[in-house]
Amino acid sequence: MAREWQINLEQQQNELSRLQQAAQDSANMQARRLGQLQAQVIRLEALGQRLVKMAHLDSGEFDFENRPAQGGPASTDSHSATIGTPDLLAALDRLSRKLDDRSSQLQVLEGVLMNRSLQAEVRPEGRPIVQGWLSSRYGMRTDPFSGKRAFHAGIDFAGKEGSAVVATAAGVVTWAGNRSGYGKLVEINHGGGYATRYAHSRTILVKVGETVKKGQIVGEMGSTGRSTGPHVHFEVLLNGRTVNPSKYIQAAR
Repeated sequence: MAREWQINLEQQQNELSRLQQAAQDSANMQARRLGQLQAQVIRLEALGQRLVKMAHLDSGEFDFENRPAQGGPASTDSHSATIGTPDLLAALDRLSRKLDDRSSQLQVLEGVLMNRSLQAEVRPEGRPIVQGWLSSRYGMRTDPFSGKRAFHAGIDFAGKEGSAVVATAAGVVTWAGNRSGYGKLVEINHGGGYATRYAHSRTILVKVGETVKKGQIVGEMGSTGRSTGPHVHFEVLLNGRTVNPSKYIQAAR
């Protein structure tokens, strides 16, 4: 009988040692996981703060140093409470929630930045040429054909015949062909009330209904229509009316 007790005791001691070792291994694993999560939180917070500064956003709106304000009635679910959670597991749980909070904030921030990027893509910006020079401004001028004072609804850029004419914003081509006075004309609708026109091209390289990207070549500079030499007549329209393109050209500088 004593021998059986001794054997049982040894077996229980061995089982206890095994459980202790398993618990220690688990604790070591959880500690490593805790360190990984802490490092991840630090990286997320640093990234968030950098993006907020780059986007010139209100730091109070995207505060990555504090937990987002949240609330709501207490849950009545009996399974929602954890009793006797070890400190290590509790720390892991807190860090996991913090990671969720930071991830949510970054998703919202990403949406804000993407929306800004899309708005920048569809708003006319920069010159409609790669090479060339300004040859006539927007507004009243002496008409080169009649010699009389007349209103010039765009800006002219002269250059080498055949040089690239580029879209100043992303959009959809609504005109690609001849139009009286304009010669070979490309018109692009950008949304938000904006449209642009590129006139007097030698060759048109896009079609009506085609989606174009900002900077895409839409034609080659020429002297078709009412023109005295190779140039592109560039117009910016806002809600159907021409506006001075100068501020949109200078916005890219």
